[in-house]
Amino acid sequence: MFSRLVFVGLVFAGLALWPLVAGAYGLDLVIKIMIAAIFALSLELLVGATGLVCFGQAAFFGIGAYAAALLMARFDGAALWWLLPAAVLCAGLYALLVGALSLRTKGVYFIMVTLAFAQMAYYVVHDTPLGGGTDGIYLPGVPVAPLDLGKPLAFYGLTLASLVLVFGVLGLLLRSPFGRALAGIKANEQRMRATGFSTYPYKLAAFAVSGAIAGLAGFLFAVKDGFVNPELLAWHQSGSVLIMIILGGLGHLRGALIGAFALALLEEFFKSEAVWGGFAKHWHLGLGLTIILSAALLPKGLVGIPQLWRHRLEARRD
Repeated sequence: MFSRLVFVGLVFAGLALWPLVAGAYGLDLVIKIMIAAIFALSLELLVGATGLVCFGQAAFFGIGAYAAALLMARFDGAALWWLLPAAVLCAGLYALLVGALSLRTKGVYFIMVTLAFAQMAYYVVHDTPLGGGTDGIYLPGVPVAPLDLGKPLAFYGLTLASLVLVFGVLGLLLRSPFGRALAGIKANEQRMRATGFSTYPYKLAAFAVSGAIAGLAGFLFAVKDGFVNPELLAWHQSGSVLIMIILGGLGHLRGALIGAFALALLEEFFKSEAVWGGFAKHWHLGLGLTIILSAALLPKGLVGIPQLWRHRLEARRD
């Protein structure tokens, strides 16, 4: 337990000190990774903590992003103090609606229903004037008051604070009686029901919280890029965030952090023409092979490497 806290503390301390040594590109890259980490933490609450494999997480991410764009266009000079909670609330409410219906199914049916709801949201912004169609929407500016997010350091600070807050809140949540109930549902939902727990409200609450956190990530992504388009809600976004938590290690919040950083850095590595030359245009191939090898050789993800090494050392001693 202590070593885990030290690891997480060192990660956050390193992120806090990063702007002192990073250039503009390095700052932008780490902001993108931290947003991806918040997105990954939202799905970790469902998959890793509750055992609900959701394939529609991109819908909540995209709704948070579109809410930011549409509200800023409607209210000129929107302030951060109400715009961010409004975007998070929009994503959370849609998650509540999706969860209320999809949680009445199980297994592969649950996966398909969540995907169907995500595709519905995708086509609403893709095929109607509401979301600007395929052209998307440019944000008219950046939120201010109390922070001017047009300044890179201010936006970096907000993103890091959001990541630390989400990680801390989820850590406390999973150690609370509510979190222990989610762990029981993941382990054996029928036994939880037999002991008197009504599991549906717990799952629905987890689903809504997960959607709200994904909406926070979407809001930050929209403000960072100054542009939103329907691809933010596409199914491959849900697939990418699922890969992050599997790569990092399911069942661990720090696994979501590690997975987000690992996937983003692997993409940068395989896209590098300085390393791969002309083969860099086929970066998906190298990334895919790496993920396959990781899944085969590291069944518990990157977070399980220390335990794997300990087992090997013990085997050699024996």
